[in-house]
Amino acid sequence: MNVKLMKAEESDLEEIRQMQVTAFSELLEKYQDYGTSPASESLDRIREKYVQPGSFYYFITDRQTRVGVIRIVDRKDGSRKRISPLWIMPEYRNRGYAQSAIIEAERIHGADNWCLDTILQEKGNLHLYEKMGYHQTGRTEKINQRMDIVYFEKNCMERKKTSCMTFS
Repeated sequence: MNVKLMKAEESDLEEIRQMQVTAFSELLEKYQDYGTSPASESLDRIREKYVQPGSFYYFITDRQTRVGVIRIVDRKDGSRKRISPLWIMPEYRNRGYAQSAIIEAERIHGADNWCLDTILQEKGNLHLYEKMGYHQTGRTEKINQRMDIVYFEKNCMERKKTSCMTFS
């Protein structure tokens, strides 16, 4: 495995949207979270996120094959960096790509002061983030009867502690 993050350009946003819909459609069907699922996100919303200051979309690649995408919000102002979202295409899952992508993101943006959220009911996601050094903050949010969101942080620095909720 030779995982690299390749910064996406605005011209890549349609491909990102198509990949996002494919990657999250099973979860959308399972949890029916039409208001929050990345599978429901419009191209215009993805474009809005792309142009936000401090927002970076990266293709997760293995020898030039695009196996997924990670978006990082890094305002470079001491606030927490955020992963939102991260996905691996179905045919490449369970091969270590998500873990490698997080390692690469931390290499590029710095290993300290991160946050993210994920679906509480998806035990594989919880295991991944805990294995990568993230810990649950104790905060959860009920989305619907099927699904809750759980919040994670990594390397809490008390003097710089900032809520993730200021990012979208």
